[in-house]
Amino acid sequence: MTHAVFHLRARRLVQGDPAEAMRGWRAPRCPRCRVLADYCLCAWKPGVEARSAMCLIMSKGEPLKPSNTGWLIADVIEQTTAFEWERTDVDPGLLALLNDPQWQPYLVFPGEFVEPQRVVSEVTCSEGRRPLFILLDATWTQARKMFRKSPYLDRLPVLSLAPEQISRYKLRRSKRDEHFCTAEVAALCLELAGDQVAAQVLDAYLDVFSAHYLCGKARLPVDHEDASHQFLRPFLQA
Repeated sequence: MTHAVFHLRARRLVQGDPAEAMRGWRAPRCPRCRVLADYCLCAWKPGVEARSAMCLIMSKGEPLKPSNTGWLIADVIEQTTAFEWERTDVDPGLLALLNDPQWQPYLVFPGEFVEPQRVVSEVTCSEGRRPLFILLDATWTQARKMFRKSPYLDRLPVLSLAPEQISRYKLRRSKRDEHFCTAEVAALCLELAGDQVAAQVLDAYLDVFSAHYLCGKARLPVDHEDASHQFLRPFLQA
């Protein structure tokens, strides 16, 4: 089953630089989970219901990276949309989504970089609306640029997360420990919105993905009986 990030990647493969598209893909990888073929993750893709939705605004290179974790969000949360960020051209579908009355959008970004009146720390939706989390899926430098140069986001409340745990993501490291990967941010948002089971499943799926990815790089066996694999078993799709 494909999803929004899969289709965004397919579009970038057609439109983008072939050399950029192949970066990180020189070894044979599963086209569905992006892990080395011998370490395929597809059998571990979970299914879970969530009231919340996710909207990924992705820098151009992110859908092409096999280490991108926005893909994992789309695997787990059915209501996930993905749009490529353009400085001067906004996808009409994104604007329509932000204006859809069924959703209460929250732009997720550190509050220290935002006017205090825009910052919220809780998820509260009026009757009949569901939370929609807008995630800027990019490097930290790119995300700051996207935040500054996207005026259509200026009217949205900014959800600022202040979790105490340090990032567990090991595939690409930020220079700042408090910077989380996109899937970790999504899991924290789900927890705030009351989607605790979905948050736990996404966290476990991130750990399983990281294990398969890193074991593939090192050509080591994957421990399919560790805590994260065991946690996912009841949620696996038939």
